[in-house]
Amino acid sequence: MAENLKDEQKAKSIFGSVEAVQDAFARQNYIADRPLALTVMLAAQLNKPILLEGEAGVGKTDVAKVVARALNSELVRLQCYEGLDAQSTIYEWNYAKQILAIRMAEAGKQEGALEHTIFSEEFLLPRPLLRAIRHRGGGPATLLIDEVDRADEEFEAFLLEVLSDYQVTVPELGTFVATHPPFVVLTSNRTRELNDALKRRCLYLWIDYPPASKEREIVVRKVPGISDQLAQQICDLMSTLRKIDFYKRPGVAETLDWARALVGLKVSQVEPSMLEETAGCILKYKDDVERLTAIGGARLLAGDIPEN
Repeated sequence: MAENLKDEQKAKSIFGSVEAVQDAFARQNYIADRPLALTVMLAAQLNKPILLEGEAGVGKTDVAKVVARALNSELVRLQCYEGLDAQSTIYEWNYAKQILAIRMAEAGKQEGALEHTIFSEEFLLPRPLLRAIRHRGGGPATLLIDEVDRADEEFEAFLLEVLSDYQVTVPELGTFVATHPPFVVLTSNRTRELNDALKRRCLYLWIDYPPASKEREIVVRKVPGISDQLAQQICDLMSTLRKIDFYKRPGVAETLDWARALVGLKVSQVEPSMLEETAGCILKYKDDVERLTAIGGARLLAGDIPEN
C-alpha cells in the first residue's frame, strides 16, 4: 500500500505545476500551451480522465504518448471503432489453449474440475482496459482511449463505470479494481456528440489548429535539417489552407509529413509547381486536391484566399 501511494505521489510530482508539465512535454518535443499543461496537471492531481476534442491531426493522440514517456509508464491504447463491444476491450479466453487442456484432461480421465481449471488466470488474455486496471509497474499506466466518438453509445455507457471506479469485471473471475488508477486520455474528432454523462467524468479541452508561430516551432523541433525560412513558409501556407473550405483541412500531422517530404526532396523554398505536385502530402481527398490545383499554387503562396 505504501509503495502504491509512493508511485502515485511520484506521478503527481512530475506534473506538479503548469511549468513542470510544459518542461516535461518540451523534453519530448511536444509544445504544450498553458491550457493543455493546466489540464494535464489537474488530471494528475485529481485522478480525472482528460477528454481531448478537435480536428484530426492536431496532436490529441500524441498527448497520451508524451504523458506515458514523461511518466515512464506503459502506454495502453484502445482504438475505438463502430461495433466495439465491452467484453473485447476487457478480456478474451485463450480458446486454443483451453481446447488443448480439455483434450489432455479427457486423455487422463480428469474431467471433474476441468471447468474451474480452464476459466482461470492461466487461460486469460487481458485486453486494453484490464491491462490498464491491473498494471503493476512503478506507477500508473497511461490509458489512451482513441477516437471514442467512433464507438457506439452503448460502449460509452460501459465506460462510465470504468472511469468512475477504475474497475472491470470478468464474470468467471470477479471484479478487478485498479491498485492505482491509470492516467486516462480520451480523444474525439467529434464525428458525433458524446454523452453528457461521459463528459462530466472528464476534464475537457478543445485542441485547435496552432497559430503559425507555434506550428513553426513544432516543425523545427520535429523535422531535422529543415531551415527556418522553409519552416516559416510551410506554416504560413498551412495557415492559409485552413481558411479554405476543404472537405478535410490539413492538420499538424500533414504539416510534418509535407515538411519531411520537402526536406527529402532537398527543397529550400516552395515554388507553386512544387506545392501542386506534393499536394497529396497535405490533402487526402480528390476534390480537395483538384480545388487546390484550380486555385493555383502561386495564389496560395501569396496568401490570397479565395471566397468559398
